[in-house]
Amino acid sequence: MRTPAGAVRGLRDTFSERYRAVPYARAPIGAGRFGEPAPHPGWSGVRDGTGPGPTAPQPVRDFGRLDLTPYFGPGWVRGADYLTVDVRTPAADDGHRPVMVFVHGGGFVTGSARAALYDGRAFARDGVVLVTVQYRLGVPGFLALDGAPDNRGLLDVLLALRWVQDTIALFGGDPGNVTVFGQSAGATLVGALLATAGAKGLFRRAIMQSGSGTGAFTPEQARRVTTAAAAALGTAPTASAFAGIPDERFLEALPALSGLDLRTDTAADPLAGLSPFSLVLPTQPADALTADQVDLLVGTNTEEGNLYLVPQGKPAGTAEAAALGDALFGHGTARLADAHARLAPGRTHVYSFGHRSTAFDGQLGAAHTVELPFVFDLADEPWLHGETGLLGPGRAPEGLADRVHRTWVEFAKTGNPGWPAHTTSDPATHRFGT
Repeated sequence: MRTPAGAVRGLRDTFSERYRAVPYARAPIGAGRFGEPAPHPGWSGVRDGTGPGPTAPQPVRDFGRLDLTPYFGPGWVRGADYLTVDVRTPAADDGHRPVMVFVHGGGFVTGSARAALYDGRAFARDGVVLVTVQYRLGVPGFLALDGAPDNRGLLDVLLALRWVQDTIALFGGDPGNVTVFGQSAGATLVGALLATAGAKGLFRRAIMQSGSGTGAFTPEQARRVTTAAAAALGTAPTASAFAGIPDERFLEALPALSGLDLRTDTAADPLAGLSPFSLVLPTQPADALTADQVDLLVGTNTEEGNLYLVPQGKPAGTAEAAALGDALFGHGTARLADAHARLAPGRTHVYSFGHRSTAFDGQLGAAHTVELPFVFDLADEPWLHGETGLLGPGRAPEGLADRVHRTWVEFAKTGNPGWPAHTTSDPATHRFGT
């Protein structure tokens, strides 16, 4: 396969061709970690795209007995060229197929395209070209610094979408039919794209899985994180000062940023203390939408907050769990859905996912992330089951993964998931697994 940047070698399996770790941007090294992303300058010869590449610098996240390796991936796999995409396609031909671009979650500090949940073979099997994006995380991706653009991780995703427009036809995809979708922090980034003028024309549809349209920090909240980070690192809060600090020290400083009080007189902490990083915006995306020609599928799980409590030994089904889930995802999702329905009548569809994982003696329930195996049609994989698996020792309900996955595929193809559009006067929510 020859792209504008150079030739890349992939692998063929039963349903697809797979090209891994294909760069869309110049490697973010030194001072470049804090600048706007630039297109990759290209390479000579044939680049090996048969295996996974490096990942963004990131810490290890521990959820106790719950194995979230399939969600987070292997952690930090070192290497400079990590602003890359993985591509799954039925064939690199002139097929003009729908394209889905996935933005992973991980609290703005972890995650990668190497995570087993994002394999993508089911999408290729069903005639979709899947692109999975890696972007800058943590300090390089989201810390506000003087002399650097804000939201650099979001800028990475924007550049990846431009790469898709320029390149995806070579992989058998249709650049005129692109759906960007994300989960958790990735869904919050998708919400920001809906409020970003520079994203216009880069995608036709969007899916937000358990994200928020009100998940951004205010500039004042971001300054508190920056002040704490600069103090922990013993340097000035500027891009030039941070440029000489190695990534290892950024990760070592993360514990000093946990537990910061980001509440202000006018704003709560939108991440409830779970991450010191988010988008930095003067106005929440739900209050600044511009994507009036974009179809939107948006929803949450019914017991989101359980993920952050049950593995720590706290009971499920409590008022604390419900309040946490609503604060992190429910309230911001509802606000964005209503705002989009007013901006783009007939283009907003809302879902609720209620299948309950049997992990932790059934206590984990329909927690954050539990929908992902069903979206990617991997719910029967053994590594998602057992005493430590995300879905627990029980079997997945017959046919649920097929229904969820095919809904996502149908929405990407047509913009219609199969139920009425949401309006503020007549809300319509489709329920999966309840």
